Amino acid sequence: MLGFGKHANAPEESAYTDKVNSEVSPQEAERLEDKAVKETNMSTANQYDSNPNMDKPGARQALIGPSIQLSGDLQGEEDLLVEGEFKGTITLKNCALTVGSQGKLKANVYAKTICVEGYMEGDMFASERVIIRRSAQVLGNITSPRVSLEDGAKLKGSVEMDPEALQGVFKAKGAAQEAKPAAQPADAKAAESKPAESKPTESKAAEATNGSGKALSGAA
Repeated sequence: MLGFGKHANAPEESAYTDKVNSEVSPQEAERLEDKAVKETNMSTANQYDSNPNMDKPGARQALIGPSIQLSGDLQGEEDLLVEGEFKGTITLKNCALTVGSQGKLKANVYAKTICVEGYMEGDMFASERVIIRRSAQVLGNITSPRVSLEDGAKLKGSVEMDPEALQGVFKAKGAAQEAKPAAQPADAKAAESKPAESKPTESKAAEATNGSGKALSGAA
């Protein structure tokens, strides 16, 4: 019985083997190779959409953890993932900022790419793109040449996709940052000059007292 069944299926197995082992024409091989390349490129693009920080393999990414609370003016030259709380201003001109699902951000952000998955309150300025995930809650204005808003995301604010307006914002931001270090030496010089001005005043007061003392002693 078993031997008979095997012989019965032998023609089908032979036909399948001949089909698999048949040679592919050069045109067909080239078509399959092009198809494989396109599928690889599409896969890479989809991975970039899901993770905008994937500019280069092994790219550095800083992390503000869920238990961390920070405030101030943050600047850097590497990608940043915020899973904690931050208040202030974030400037990452050539890098990407990601507000994670646990992140709470109350700040104005200047970056290359901004991706929001959690809570964001403040204005966003991105030179490349802004991505708002379906889990995000955003209260603020967006300025970027490319804006992606997923179905279900909550946004309250305006969206401006004017590259010229964006360039003006980044130029103004850069000028303000360059002006800050220049103002510090001026303040230091003013602080140093104050004690020098007070000394002559004290000496004049002493001379006036001595003069009045002499006058009083002469009158006595």
